[in-house]
Amino acid sequence: MPVHYSISLPDPAAARGADPRLSFTANGADTFAEQLQDALRTPALFERWKATQDEPDDVDPALGITDPEATVIGRQSDLRIDLVAITRIPGDVLKQRLRLLAGRHWELRDVR
Repeated sequence: MPVHYSISLPDPAAARGADPRLSFTANGADTFAEQLQDALRTPALFERWKATQDEPDDVDPALGITDPEATVIGRQSDLRIDLVAITRIPGDVLKQRLRLLAGRHWELRDVR
């Protein structure tokens, strides 16, 4: 069963990961949603991250799980951006991808 994750980006301009090759490049709600959705649906972000590791062959393949049916909806709310991700990807993997994309500049608001 899919899980709904409510995520907030309080300062969208700061929502960037430590490595520019892996982080969000978005500026608007729709583009943030598209980039997160791509990170959940395809292995592209995982593969780029894996290539940066000292021992790529030792990376747990479970971290590369994808959900081709994942959807993300973005909405501008005052100065912050709210995202709702609906996916079967486990929470720990979702959080790892958000850290790559947004660094520490995101908040998990609700899970249902």
